[in-house]
Amino acid sequence: MSVAENIEEHDDNGGPSLLRAAPDSVSFRKLRKRLVRNVRQALDDFAMVPQNGGKWLVCLSGGKDSYALLAVLSDLKWRGLLPVDLVACNLDQGQPGFPKHVLPEFLSAHGVEHRIEYRDTYSIVTEKVPEGGTYCALCSRLRRANLYRIAREEGCSSIVLGHHREDILETFFLNLMYGGRLAAMPAKLRNDDGDLTVLRPLAYCAEDDIAKFSSALEFPIIPCDLCGSQDGLKRNQIKSMLDAMETRQPGRKDTMLKALSNSRPSHLLDRALFDFSAV
Repeated sequence: MSVAENIEEHDDNGGPSLLRAAPDSVSFRKLRKRLVRNVRQALDDFAMVPQNGGKWLVCLSGGKDSYALLAVLSDLKWRGLLPVDLVACNLDQGQPGFPKHVLPEFLSAHGVEHRIEYRDTYSIVTEKVPEGGTYCALCSRLRRANLYRIAREEGCSSIVLGHHREDILETFFLNLMYGGRLAAMPAKLRNDDGDLTVLRPLAYCAEDDIAKFSSALEFPIIPCDLCGSQDGLKRNQIKSMLDAMETRQPGRKDTMLKALSNSRPSHLLDRALFDFSAV
């Protein structure tokens, strides 16, 4: 039985410790249900949950997205809809001024199994990237390598990331406009070694919903001073473009996300994807 078809339900009153401080309002209950529903749909659509259960490494940066990810997955476990063990992991990358106490205190207070790992990738990134360059690519590669290692050490089958609808759309347009390819951010990906999967259960979730959810639960947000300190990134420009489109025509983001799962190879120009000689 799929996660979305599982009929075991709980009333939305109460829940895991991470949600115990939730506002008692109709608007928040609707928001919570929408996020849970979207995550359940992504889990099913991309066959994220292994039949034999397993253990997931939930990557926690301290930003709104990863807090929401951990909370929604914990909510699903509380409802009996996610038969996997969760281990929250923060990779402290040595950024100056990073408040090292926030995440371990928060996770311990809520009884969340976790691992805090220190690796000074900040110094490597700032040393290797030339002045004026963007840090994201190198930072991401170094972070991913460490997370793969940690997942193996913890006996996890999957690494779970907090990327959402907007992240996927922005990546698609970055590839389209600057990379010359049609590609987005996969909801599920097998690593090169074939022993781990990378999962993005928030793939269908709107960033605005996530921001409201995290704000309502008063998560202790930690800003990223590495990439967040750089102005004029191409991703920010794409983000502004998409937000402007959504403002003018509400619902465009959902339509664009739907298009990513509704491709027509014969109507594109990729000869490796479609045999035009057979037409």
